[in-house]
Amino acid sequence: MDSLSISEGSNTEDFDCGQCGAHLTFEPGTTSLKCQYCDHENKIDGSEKPAFVEEKDLNAYLNSMTDNATKQTVEVVSCPACNAGTTLPPNITSASCGFCGTPLVLSDAKSQSNRIAPQYLLPFKVNKKEAAVHFRDWIKSLWFAPNALKRSANSLKKITGMYLPFWTYDASTTTNYTGQRGDYYYTTESYTDNEGNRKTRRVQHTRWSYASGTVFHLFDDVLVAGTQSVSTEKLDELEPWDLHELKHYDEAYLSGFVTEQYSLDVKYGLRQAKLKMQPMIRELVERDIGGDTQRIGSSNTRYSNLTFKHILLPTWISSYRFKDKVYQFLVNARTGEVQGERPWSVYKIAAATLFGLSVAGGLTYAYMVHNGYVV
Repeated sequence: MDSLSISEGSNTEDFDCGQCGAHLTFEPGTTSLKCQYCDHENKIDGSEKPAFVEEKDLNAYLNSMTDNATKQTVEVVSCPACNAGTTLPPNITSASCGFCGTPLVLSDAKSQSNRIAPQYLLPFKVNKKEAAVHFRDWIKSLWFAPNALKRSANSLKKITGMYLPFWTYDASTTTNYTGQRGDYYYTTESYTDNEGNRKTRRVQHTRWSYASGTVFHLFDDVLVAGTQSVSTEKLDELEPWDLHELKHYDEAYLSGFVTEQYSLDVKYGLRQAKLKMQPMIRELVERDIGGDTQRIGSSNTRYSNLTFKHILLPTWISSYRFKDKVYQFLVNARTGEVQGERPWSVYKIAAATLFGLSVAGGLTYAYMVHNGYVV
């Protein structure tokens, strides 16, 4: 597992309170930094929604790889247990890994250079207390969860606000295809049933014909995670994200939070984005072929006008221990959506299975009695 980190500026720049001198942190759901001691607030400059979101030309970037204006250097502390890396806000003297809880050795921080700097982010909207409430509600909603799990959830001690790295991709696609169009038609055939009676029935057939053509599509903001620290499936299930509310990247929004540095680069992200585009392209091809059913023999897609941007999305991440096993969960810090790992109650599953079998048995018996099979 590769490392996590925040930008160099976020490690060195301290946001001090103008009244008491304490450290200011970003207040979720606002556009301000807030002092946790005297409640003084500083509004973040340029916190308005950008009038235009800039995309970078992907091919130009890959061909040059010299756009120093987009690069940054980061300081990374690796976890000795799970190998995840993290960097922290200023003035932190001790910390633990946000993924497994292992204490970190802060003196082991190492620099990583030539990282693509984030261009935009979604600030935190859900605060820590609200995230904990969403988590407990999620626990209560789980089917076949052990009864003791709900009591265990109330003992949640630590939850970490973390910006996770993502890539977005735009592309114009042109897909040439060949295939077959299937149109249904019906005939009537005669048959003899089990009691010797002659009957007729309607039978469906398919008439196939050759098809070929070209389809076009414009993909916008295909989202790909740049992290290996959390499963792609769980991150996909945190969607949707309100990307229309993106803000210009500003270190002030990072104050008080951990920010993960991407471990999956822009090239890898492009491959994943193309995979995410395939279902839509297939749907367009099938729609273009028409008919009642379709077969795609071959297809070739050309990608043009490829652009990308690097963004940060906010999550609350933590783990809870239940019966000597640790389960990780995440909260979308914009919507409150919760996804995570959970234990199952073998006893509840067994009881539900037995109940289902007994109901099915009862219905079968009633049917047999009703139809005279049982006297």
